[in-house]
Amino acid sequence: MQLFLKLTIKLLRLNHYFVVFATLLLVLVSSTIAFLLEPGTFGHWFNALWWVMTTVATVGYGDYFPKTVPGKVLAMLLYVFGIGLLSLLIGKIIDSIAELQRRREGGKLKFQGQGHIIVINWSKKAQLAVEDLLDSDSKAAIIIIDNSDKHPFDIPRVHFVSGDPTSVDVLEQANLQKARSAIIFADPRIDDTSLIDGKSLLIASSIEQAAPSVHTTVEIVLEKHIVNFRHVQVNDFILSHDAVSRLAVRSALMEGNVDIFMQLLSRKYGEDVFEIAVDPSWSTYDDAFQALLRKGATLIADRADMSINRKLDTPIPADARLFVISNDETISKIRSEKR
Repeated sequence: MQLFLKLTIKLLRLNHYFVVFATLLLVLVSSTIAFLLEPGTFGHWFNALWWVMTTVATVGYGDYFPKTVPGKVLAMLLYVFGIGLLSLLIGKIIDSIAELQRRREGGKLKFQGQGHIIVINWSKKAQLAVEDLLDSDSKAAIIIIDNSDKHPFDIPRVHFVSGDPTSVDVLEQANLQKARSAIIFADPRIDDTSLIDGKSLLIASSIEQAAPSVHTTVEIVLEKHIVNFRHVQVNDFILSHDAVSRLAVRSALMEGNVDIFMQLLSRKYGEDVFEIAVDPSWSTYDDAFQALLRKGATLIADRADMSINRKLDTPIPADARLFVISNDETISKIRSEKR
């Protein structure tokens, strides 16, 4: 009994590639021997392969079977060794799939895609951001980097990397070099606001060193710390409580206008801001404004310049990036007409 247990343990520890090779070799060699022993029974080598496969898989259709003593001896050897080896292979495959799933849930797998968006430091705000990103782009891949040991939001298109986001190895595991952008949220597990921004600054610095071309957005808790981030290549800053405060002020001063801002902040309902490609037929902002208005979209800005409605006669520059307010249906129709 002890010998059997030791043998079983050794078999289970066999290299996966060795088990695959041994199983393949056994099937091919057994098929060749079976055909050589009884060519009249099988008629073709493939029929011998079929018989070996149905035998080791314990299916046994009975359409082919050996009739000579040597053939039956081969069949008995397949019962003992072939079925056992195939069972071991299936067990290895199942174990590999389970291990892959464990590594995925534990954030130990490297992301191999590109054009993805990296969300750093998990929190309720980060979850809302991920949900909004998924709603905004049906093909977007999201990578969450966090110090937790388990996938915090295990749904399709969301990959998890566990570890310290200031570590270059962790950023490489998220394939930062090929990422579209990165969003750094304030870590809610830190009590000291200065330390929260300090950690965000370290993460931003690590991203700059590893992939300076990646667009980076950082949530900052204290406004006075923005000056410290100026030395790091951060594209956009968001003050942690700034949006909530400003919405509250607008609600108090102008009743009923908060819904307008809520629509622009969320992709789940109402209108939203979209970027639209410049049509070659448009010479001035007025041309673009009128053409888009007739299709149901309102031109509001060229990049961050929202004053273009006061200079409609100005020619559209070559590097213009136009933004409109519209809904998904209208913007899809406009984009399809441009193709």
